[in-house]
Amino acid sequence: MNTLAFSSVVYGISALAGFLGALTGLGGGVIVTPVLTLMLGVDLRFAMGATLISVIATSSGAAAAYVREGFTNVRVGMFLEIATTLGAIAGAHLTAVVPVSGLAVIFGLVLLYSAWQSAHPIPPQKEPRADPLAVHLKLDGAYPGAKGVVHYHVTRVKTGFSLMFSAGMLSGLLGIGSGAMKVIAMDQFMKIPFKVSTTTSNFMIGVTAAASAGIYLHRGYIEPGLAMPVMLGVLTGSLIGARILVGARPRLLRLVFAGVVGLLAFEMIYNGVTGGLK
Repeated sequence: MNTLAFSSVVYGISALAGFLGALTGLGGGVIVTPVLTLMLGVDLRFAMGATLISVIATSSGAAAAYVREGFTNVRVGMFLEIATTLGAIAGAHLTAVVPVSGLAVIFGLVLLYSAWQSAHPIPPQKEPRADPLAVHLKLDGAYPGAKGVVHYHVTRVKTGFSLMFSAGMLSGLLGIGSGAMKVIAMDQFMKIPFKVSTTTSNFMIGVTAAASAGIYLHRGYIEPGLAMPVMLGVLTGSLIGARILVGARPRLLRLVFAGVVGLLAFEMIYNGVTGGLK
């Protein structure tokens, strides 16, 4: 396969990943990394470096549309980014210690858990109690629904903040925006509506990725020839996905999320255990 053909294939795969990432809050990187590694034979660390760059582009593209439409909770995103940024820096430093096979298995287990949680969401409370800390920080919000503005309360802020540190560490360690963990933390623990969780996740992932991208660049894991088509593809797909999200059904989004992530999880775990990745 020549350079042009390879770049075209990478662009197409990245565009599809960006589309799915924008719909589910994954950010695209969590899909691009295993596909590049498993299907195209790209070194895992270089794939992670390229997807980190694409995650930054995705956040810049799709997040702007979500903020304009009124779905993103900017105050929640800015507050939780404190934890994810610290975690991302810590995780990026671990990439030189953890072997590729170990990274693949960790990646797969995280994806598998994310898929299971998405397909089996915790039943929401009818009237969740407002968290005093959320009230103090003015984190409660509203978003446009089919029948008008929908108001919601943010709960368990401390739990969500702790989970975001773990999400940031996974982002730095695995070269993803850790959107899956962010969505789960906000949707199932902080009781933020799913559409708001996915859009706020997209808003946050760029900052999380940028925190660890510098370390990847310093170690030589970011190859411009690979990062460019990945970035352009993910950005294209995310902008299309952002337009469709507004009218999509949350249940359908959960099923798409679970199906795609679950399939990739098994592939990553299998190849990590059998030594298929180097």
